[in-house]
Amino acid sequence: MSQAERQQAGEAKVAAAAAVEVRPVRGRRDLTRFIKLPWRLYADSPNWTPPLISERRRHLSKRRNPFFEHAECEYFMAWRDGRPVGRLSAHIDHRLNEYQRNDWGLFGFFECEDDPPAAGALLSTAEQWLRERGRDRILGPFDFSTNHECGLLVEGHELRPQILENWHHPYYRRLLEEQGFTKAMDLYKWEIDTKNHAQVLPVIYELSGQLEADHGITVRNMRKRDFKNEIRRFMEVYNRAWGDNWGFVPLTDAELRHLASELRPVLDSEWAWIAEKDGGTVGAALTLMDYGLLLPKLNGRLLPFGWLKFLLGQRKLDEIRVFALGVIPEYQHTGTAAAFYARTWDRAVGTGITRAETGWILEVNEPMNRAMEALTGRIVKRYRIFEKRL
Repeated sequence: MSQAERQQAGEAKVAAAAAVEVRPVRGRRDLTRFIKLPWRLYADSPNWTPPLISERRRHLSKRRNPFFEHAECEYFMAWRDGRPVGRLSAHIDHRLNEYQRNDWGLFGFFECEDDPPAAGALLSTAEQWLRERGRDRILGPFDFSTNHECGLLVEGHELRPQILENWHHPYYRRLLEEQGFTKAMDLYKWEIDTKNHAQVLPVIYELSGQLEADHGITVRNMRKRDFKNEIRRFMEVYNRAWGDNWGFVPLTDAELRHLASELRPVLDSEWAWIAEKDGGTVGAALTLMDYGLLLPKLNGRLLPFGWLKFLLGQRKLDEIRVFALGVIPEYQHTGTAAAFYARTWDRAVGTGITRAETGWILEVNEPMNRAMEALTGRIVKRYRIFEKRL
């Protein structure tokens, strides 16, 4: 390319970038555009699952979501020729910063056309917003933290997302990397096919069978009639079992109540277990039927006939997501996790479940990843957290 051609190309790039305007979201109408932008971006993507608009509105509400009791956030949209072409959030989780002793800034809800100048303008705006507030690096995507959907899908695009899971265009990775973002951490999702039940390593069932005799630990199903206290027990385990994980931030009491209200409609006590010793909770496991399979039929709305479609569709569900499974540190070598694995396996096989996926597991979590291998699992999706110094 000649010098003149390079100059023309550079001028064209500058002109394209100048045509992009990034504006903060202001008011309900703008927030609705922010929420609904993915419907257009994924119109030709059969694996994308539309979220419930009402749930997204609650999640993004700075008044209703208790995340904002310890966080600040701005939503931005990129506009070109009068129409939105991209979106993201820039946010600071002060509780995360305090717990992890860092000065991270975060971004999330990233969606964009395959438009590098628009992506660049959005990300640059988020970087500047965070830089002005004393952050030393930007990480994401987090919608809003590791307690919510997080990571960019970089492998496994051929599979549809499960419940509480995002699906992204493959080109998003390129858009981020072109702006200088690099890998901070990968999150694995493992698949377990129930037809491989006979190949599960025997040690899983041996440890499960010896749990009460050797350690005095019993496992029972959650009691939905005591839902409030059961969720509290689960989250006590959650905050302790995951406490040392990269990027972890404990849930507050208000966040716990909010999460409980969101999970209650999809919680089946037959898929939820509590491990106890001497009246105290030492572990908990929660598996969800994959209601994500039904969301495309609802197209974001439960009314006027969405609930009917939802209820009728439940009969056809044959996949599960092992949403969360944890044991408090002092009991992690007792076989409690093995007991949860065995019960989940047996119920899956007994109820006609064909496949399961785990919730995401950090790539550096060797014990959990080795356990998934023992359960005949294989990694089928990889989500990536990106970072960039500010």
